[in-house]
Amino acid sequence: MADEIAYFDNAATTFPKPEEVYSFMDTFYRTNGVNIGRGNYNSALSAGRLQKETRDLLLELFHCEGKTVIFEPSATIALNQVIRGLDWHEGDVVYITPFEHNAVLRPLNYLKDQFNLRIEDLAVDRDTISYNLEKIKYQFQEIPPKVVIATHASNVCGVIAPLEEIFSLAKKYNAITIADMSQTAGLVDTDLIKCHVDFAVFAGHKTLYGPFGIAGFVSTNEIQLKPLIYGGTGIESANPYMPDKIPIKYEAGSQNIMAIAGLNASLKWILKNGINNLFIQEQKNKETLTKVLKEFDYIRIIEPKTQAIGVISTIIDGYSSDSLGSVFSEHGIAVRTGLQCAPNAHKFLNTFPEGTLRFSVGSLSIEKFILQLTDFLNKLEL
Repeated sequence: MADEIAYFDNAATTFPKPEEVYSFMDTFYRTNGVNIGRGNYNSALSAGRLQKETRDLLLELFHCEGKTVIFEPSATIALNQVIRGLDWHEGDVVYITPFEHNAVLRPLNYLKDQFNLRIEDLAVDRDTISYNLEKIKYQFQEIPPKVVIATHASNVCGVIAPLEEIFSLAKKYNAITIADMSQTAGLVDTDLIKCHVDFAVFAGHKTLYGPFGIAGFVSTNEIQLKPLIYGGTGIESANPYMPDKIPIKYEAGSQNIMAIAGLNASLKWILKNGINNLFIQEQKNKETLTKVLKEFDYIRIIEPKTQAIGVISTIIDGYSSDSLGSVFSEHGIAVRTGLQCAPNAHKFLNTFPEGTLRFSVGSLSIEKFILQLTDFLNKLEL
């Protein structure tokens, strides 16, 4: 694929993955691809040890020894487990960013219909696309929060939320704090304890450079959630209810050991190379791409005036993003078009309902991809 397609859709999933991920997944699955917690034979025990080691690696990555890692098949399921698992009451107040993914918006709207939730947007300055902490402080004073949810980085414009500052303000009101780190886990070095994060959701296949099928959340031990999924756990099989033991309480069903092996390998790769080094490399790739895009006066870039990840949304006046996406695809260039599952972000950025043409790079983005894009843009007639 890398030889055929200039890939600029890393916000959807990073590509390529480190070679260590591919090789370890294949090796481990061939030798220990059995069910975790369903037997006492050697390969099952080995799979269980790998699962535990992967949880420990995540706690190391997030500087939060003592918290608990729960694995889920996707970040969407993890967000549903956290959001829908909370103890909600009539009229509870929830603050979110203007940039939330539908994996947050849709569970909240489901709960809003049940509990008449009051959903408020955290203050962000439109001109600079940056969080206004003074206004947020005032918002919390006027309408105290029950829950504050923040996507750590927007998958539309890349702006990074100042989690420590926002959640520190939220904790003055004993609010529950949830960070959607799907776009930043493994990329932006984050201390979950210092940032006052109760629940941090991660997606293995994005900036953690792992495969699909493994995601989850890092959880405080102070808040109990209601399980979202009920079923077999490998322990307490005679119990007609879900066991209270965490993390197994939220991990019904068979775990994806092949995907966990991939995540294990990618976490070791991240920790070996240094998360800050990977962020620096991604920023260099972003700067190179931005410079190329700015050479073409028909491309308008939506650019936050504060720190952002390697996501660049663009508009080409007179053309829909969907129609342009097809043109790019025909010439071997992979981009994301439309609303990117974040309609509120586009409403905030005044790009709704058409959406944008989104480019996103990773730390492993290949230079020849940018050369191929440059050549295409030079030939594009609009």
